[in-house]
Amino acid sequence: MEKLTIAQIKKMLTEEISSEQLAELKLDERKGVQLAIKSYEKRLKKIENEKLKFQNRLKIERDLWNKGIEYIAGVDEVGRGPLAGPVVTAAVILPHDFDIFEVNDSKQLSEKKREELYKKILEKAVAVSVGLSDNNLIDEVNIYEATRLAMKQAIESLNITPQKIIVDAMTIDTKIPQLRLIKGDAKSASVAAASIVAKVTRDHLMQFYARIYPGYGFEKNDGYGTKQHLEGLENKGVTPIHRQSFEPVKKILLK
Repeated sequence: MEKLTIAQIKKMLTEEISSEQLAELKLDERKGVQLAIKSYEKRLKKIENEKLKFQNRLKIERDLWNKGIEYIAGVDEVGRGPLAGPVVTAAVILPHDFDIFEVNDSKQLSEKKREELYKKILEKAVAVSVGLSDNNLIDEVNIYEATRLAMKQAIESLNITPQKIIVDAMTIDTKIPQLRLIKGDAKSASVAAASIVAKVTRDHLMQFYARIYPGYGFEKNDGYGTKQHLEGLENKGVTPIHRQSFEPVKKILLK
């Protein structure tokens, strides 16, 4: 191998290289090269660990596929706690060869990574759908029931009827057999994929609402009760997307 600069080697090590190339680089005694190799090997080890964890998250789906259950929908929600905006749910049916190992509980991912994975999930999934219960329905039936209704909507909107549902910590009003998992987004790849789709969908909605109702910080807080949001409520009042049954919105309306 022709002698490369340290900068060239660092760039080279941003991609996976062959064992022969790595062995040759290790003969280079320059400190910068050795540090780059250590960083490279550390990153590879981390990726391998993530791949192993991903395979564990696919175990439930794989067991069901092996029993002849072809279509399994993971279902999750986001937005039960905010003071404003809808609760959003998603249902995702993954293909048997799904291999995007970074798909994990959306809460464990950065915004940039969620956006990246959201696009990949839409490209790779067998079927994807979302459900939504707005603030008016939440006020009418309560947040728990509104979430269940949004989950049912997501399931019924799929263009393929699933044979089994894996749902995060809820039960859905459907005749389709379902498996209720506590912290399902960390235990099932299908539910994790649904958590990402639901989260990104709701984030986009709240960014849209931030332009319509400026001053509440919806683009940053997603409708949660941050300092900026509470100050907005005090100074600008309640918007049409606020949940009037939630405190302190309810208290402000009674003033």
